[in-house]
Amino acid sequence: MIVRATTCPARASWRYGSGMASSRVVHVGDVPSHSVAAQTLREGIAAIQTELQVTPAFPPEVEHAAAEAAARPRLPELDRTDLPLVTIDPPGSLDLDQALHIARDQDGYVVSYAIADVAAFVAPGDPIDLEANRRGLTLYGADSKVPLHPKAISEDAGSLLPDRIRPALLWTIRLDSSGGTTDARVERARVVSRAKLDYPGVQRAIDEDTASASLQLLKEVGELRLAAEAARGGVSLPLPDQTIDADGDHWTLSYRALLPVEQWNAQISLLAGFAAARMMTGAGIGVLRTLPPADPRDVDRLRRTAEALRIEWPAAEDYPAFIRALDPERPAHAAMVVACTRLLRGSGYLAFDAPPVGPAAVTLGHAGLASEYAHVTAPLRRLIDRYAGEICVAVCGDVPVPDWVTERLPDLPEAMRASSRVASRYENAIVDLVEAGVLAGRVGESFAGVIVDVDTKTGRAGTVTVEEPAIEAKVTAEAGLPLGEEVAVELTVADVAARRIRFEYRPGS
Repeated sequence: MIVRATTCPARASWRYGSGMASSRVVHVGDVPSHSVAAQTLREGIAAIQTELQVTPAFPPEVEHAAAEAAARPRLPELDRTDLPLVTIDPPGSLDLDQALHIARDQDGYVVSYAIADVAAFVAPGDPIDLEANRRGLTLYGADSKVPLHPKAISEDAGSLLPDRIRPALLWTIRLDSSGGTTDARVERARVVSRAKLDYPGVQRAIDEDTASASLQLLKEVGELRLAAEAARGGVSLPLPDQTIDADGDHWTLSYRALLPVEQWNAQISLLAGFAAARMMTGAGIGVLRTLPPADPRDVDRLRRTAEALRIEWPAAEDYPAFIRALDPERPAHAAMVVACTRLLRGSGYLAFDAPPVGPAAVTLGHAGLASEYAHVTAPLRRLIDRYAGEICVAVCGDVPVPDWVTERLPDLPEAMRASSRVASRYENAIVDLVEAGVLAGRVGESFAGVIVDVDTKTGRAGTVTVEEPAIEAKVTAEAGLPLGEEVAVELTVADVAARRIRFEYRPGS
């Protein structure tokens, strides 16, 4: 029997509902391509990729294998091209993992959810498979991308682009009138997406009552699932996007709150992840996404961060209720949501080939979601989803799990840990680069903030949450830092090339 678990680095976290390791999505907004800021950003990202030894480019043999596979996908026999599926993604996205359709089913609902079938293009041990196992995740940041699979698959033949027959893992999930799952299955099928939609367009159509019946039901089901999440004590972080704008060489950073449709759509992804977890635990084989309960020290630190950002947090209110009450359209609240990623400390994976017992059984759950959960909905961008999806297809088909899955299963948690570590470093480096750029030229200025963390060994180093711009940074002091107190700190370092900012606290200054 195998029971292999791993945890991810403290700063690794998940995007709302998607489970992606890169959580703080930074976009480039109004930055002319010829500007000093744009050039600095490009050079900074290139330096980060060199430092971490990651590249968007693939070895020639991988590109060749991808082109050949894209020309000859393995299409399943089951034809479900009758389903009027659509994809909903950020504008401009091409790596489309998911397409959905929702219909009424007597007094409940039936959710059809097609997931890109990467295994239709990748054979165990081929160059694409080996490279994907090495990479583990697609890396995102500041409109740069280091993909998991070559574009011939991830943005073309394997992507659920509109009006093209595609192989998929088709989930059929039936819900009762309250949005609770009554039945779920997954099978291979040929599908066709009818439209490539984006979040702003779908939100506008729903608000104006011009959306299709399926999209109107996405709102209905999404709100039911959000209510169920709150009732069971779970919480998903509605992490805002950050956008870089620039005027000459001066950078500014703003937040964009998620639209409601992004939260509803995320709940469909979670719905499939919960169903997958139940299938795998019932069958005694699988790989789950896990998260231990939040460390009380992290919750205490977040209370100090809320104070720094002047956000009221009643003493009797637990952190899930506090997070749900945040309004990410307000900059301080958006920064607070980002700070709450600390609560995801210790997220990881648990692989098993027999029903876990004893301590292993205790670690099955995902504390943030208050449920057992598995990653199965983003195989173009996350390696583990291909393996988990294959297990679920085998369980539903009452056939043995393929050998290529069972042989790799024991090593998957550690492989994803290594990939998540790189993704976290990549994300953090880009955020550090951007924040240094935002503060460049302001060395010597004083900023209001709150000391939210102090090194217990020296008492002279720690972390300050600055109110404006809303960022966290390292701070030092000669005589000690007053934990939890409002202070004025001086910016002493803002080095874009080194991606480093530092503040100093001088009492009475």
